[in-house]
Amino acid sequence: MQQFHHYGYVSGDPRVEPAAGIGLDRPEELPDEVDVLIVGTGPAGMIAAAQLSQFPDVSARIVERRASRLEIGQADGIQARSVETFQAFGFAGRIIEEAYRITEMAFWRPDPEDPSRIVRGERPVDDPTGISEFPHLIVNQARVLDYFAEFAANSPGRIKPDYGYEFVRLEVTQGEEYPVTAHLVRTAGEQVGQEKVVRAKYVLGADGAHSRVRDSIGCRPQGDQAFHAWGVMDVLAVTDFPDIRTKCAIQSHTGGSILHIPREGGHLFRMYVDLGVVSPEDKGAIRRTTIEEIIARANEILHPYTLDVRHVAWHSVYEVGHRVTDRFDDVPLDEIGTRTPRVFIAGDACHTHSAKAGQGMNVSMQDGFNLGWKLGYVLTGRSPESLLATYSAERQVIAQNLIDFDREWSTLMAKKPEEFTDPAELADFYVRTAEFPAGFMTQYEPSMIVGEATHQELATGFPIGKRFKSVPVVRVCDANPLHLGHQHRADGRWRVYAFADGAAPGQASALTEWAEWMASSAESPVLAHTPDGEPRDSVLDVKVVYQQKHVDVDISRVPEIFLPRTGPFELVNYDKVFAAHPDEDIFDLRGIDRNGCVVVVRPDQYVAAVLPLGATDELAAFFRQHLLVTDRQPVA
Repeated sequence: MQQFHHYGYVSGDPRVEPAAGIGLDRPEELPDEVDVLIVGTGPAGMIAAAQLSQFPDVSARIVERRASRLEIGQADGIQARSVETFQAFGFAGRIIEEAYRITEMAFWRPDPEDPSRIVRGERPVDDPTGISEFPHLIVNQARVLDYFAEFAANSPGRIKPDYGYEFVRLEVTQGEEYPVTAHLVRTAGEQVGQEKVVRAKYVLGADGAHSRVRDSIGCRPQGDQAFHAWGVMDVLAVTDFPDIRTKCAIQSHTGGSILHIPREGGHLFRMYVDLGVVSPEDKGAIRRTTIEEIIARANEILHPYTLDVRHVAWHSVYEVGHRVTDRFDDVPLDEIGTRTPRVFIAGDACHTHSAKAGQGMNVSMQDGFNLGWKLGYVLTGRSPESLLATYSAERQVIAQNLIDFDREWSTLMAKKPEEFTDPAELADFYVRTAEFPAGFMTQYEPSMIVGEATHQELATGFPIGKRFKSVPVVRVCDANPLHLGHQHRADGRWRVYAFADGAAPGQASALTEWAEWMASSAESPVLAHTPDGEPRDSVLDVKVVYQQKHVDVDISRVPEIFLPRTGPFELVNYDKVFAAHPDEDIFDLRGIDRNGCVVVVRPDQYVAAVLPLGATDELAAFFRQHLLVTDRQPVA
C-alpha cells in the first residue's frame, strides 16, 4: 500500500510524490555538470533514470537523440520477472490491463498425411509450475517507457528526458570531481548542429546495439552471427488461421517457420517470418527484403490458411547475431580492482541476440535496475565506490547465459521439420526451459552484496542470489491478505524480513532479542547506516512475519523496530507487521525454519542473505561490507 497523508492531507494524485533535493528546482536546460549522464531512453536507460529519481540529491539526466518519445518500439515481450519489477515501480496493474496476456502457446507443424498443410500440435500452458503470480505479457515497448517516464517525473528527483541530444564521444580523466567529459550534438530545436559538452561523475551508455558509449570505452562485442535472416512485421490483417490470437511457433513443409505473437488491443499481431540462410557474401542485401515479400513468405508458411494484410504498423529485417562484451564498464580486465569504473554500458549496448526468446527488453531492464540503486548509494555517501564494480561482475555473466540460451532456442526455431528426431522437440524445449525466459534463473554469486549460503537451510525457498519469490501473507493492522513481495517498492531501500519463532508478541523469544538489538545496539545496521535526521527505515526497511494467525498477533506488543514513526507528526507506520496466511503458510511454502530467521533482500529484489535470528554479528558484518558507517543517529 502506498503511504501518504503522513506530511498532511493529500487531495491530489498520491502517485505524485513531493519534490525534493534537485527536484525542487530542476533546471530545464541540460546542465554543464551532472552526477550521472544516461545516454539513451530505451528500457535500460529509463529504468535507471526512474530508480535514480528516488535519490533526489543526485543530479541525473537522460539524453535521447530523438526529438520526442518513442512511438513504435521493436520489443514487445514482457516476462513475469519484468512485471514483478513493474510492481515495484507502481504500474504493474495498469500495464496488465492494457497488455495482451499469454496463457498458452500453440505449436504447428506439417500434417504427416499432407506435408503441404500445417496442423496444430501441442498447446502447453505458459506457466505450468506457478513460477510467478504475475502473467507473461505482450505490450509495445513504447508504453513501457511511458510508464517509467511517468514514475521518474512524479518522483522526488523529477527526472525527465532531454530529447534532441545525440552522443558523439567521451573522455575520462581520472582524479577530477567530474572525470567524464561527454560531447553531444543537438538534433532538434533551434540549436540543431550545435555541440554541448557535459561533464559527469558517471555515464551510463544505454544507446543500443551500435553504442557510441561502448566504442568510446574500447569495449567490443564478441560472438558470432548465425547468417539466418528473419522478417518481422506488426500488422492488422484478415485471416482464417484459427490461432491468430494465440502465441504460436509454426513450422511449414518448406522448412520455413513463423513465430507469431498477438499484440495488445485485440487486433494487432507480430510475425517473425523465416527468410532462410544468408550467404556470407550477401553484404546486407537480405535487409532490403520488401514487406510484400515478407507477407508472401508468411502465406507460404501458413498454407492452407491465408493472410490478407490490411495495414502495416512497422516492419524490419534482421539477421540473428549472438554477441556480448567481456565487460560492462570502462575498467579493462587487467585493471579490475585498481580503479573505480566511471562509464557503464547496459542493454543492447553490451548484449545482442535474437528477438524470438523475448529477452532483450527484459534483461536490459534488469541491467538498469541493478546499476541504478548502486549509483544512488555511492553518490549519496551510503556506500563505497567499490560497490559499482559489482555491476559488471554480476550482469556480464547473466548476459552470457542469455546468449547461450538464445543460441539454442533460435537454432531450434530455424530447423526444418525433418531435422527433428521428435516432432514435439520444440514444444518440449519450451516447457522444459520455461524458468529461464520467464526471467527467474538469474542467481548472483557471493560478493560484497550477496552472502554465502551457509544458513540457506533456514529458508530453502528463498535461494540466496535469486529474486525474492513473493508469497501471500496477512497484514495484521487491517487484516488485508496481500503478497509480501509486492510491498517492495523501487525506492532504493534494503528489505530485512524477520521471520518470527513461535512465540507471540511480547513474549521472551529470539525475535524479541533480535528486535531489541536492531533498535538499540550500536552495532545494529539500522543505527550504523542511517544518516542523521533521516527516518529510521530510510535505508533498511525492517518487517516481521509471525507464524500465528493475524487475530492472535497483538500489535500493541510488537517490538518498536517494526513500528517506526513517519513524517513531521511522527505517525506510527503499522504496515510492516504481517502474519502467515491461513491457506498459504509462508513458512511451509518457502521452507522457513520454525525457529525463525532473517532474510535480507537487495533494493533490486534479489535475496542477499539468510541468517539465524541470533547471528547479529554476521548481520552487522554483512551490511558493513557495502554500507558506510555513520556516527550520526536517525530519528525515531
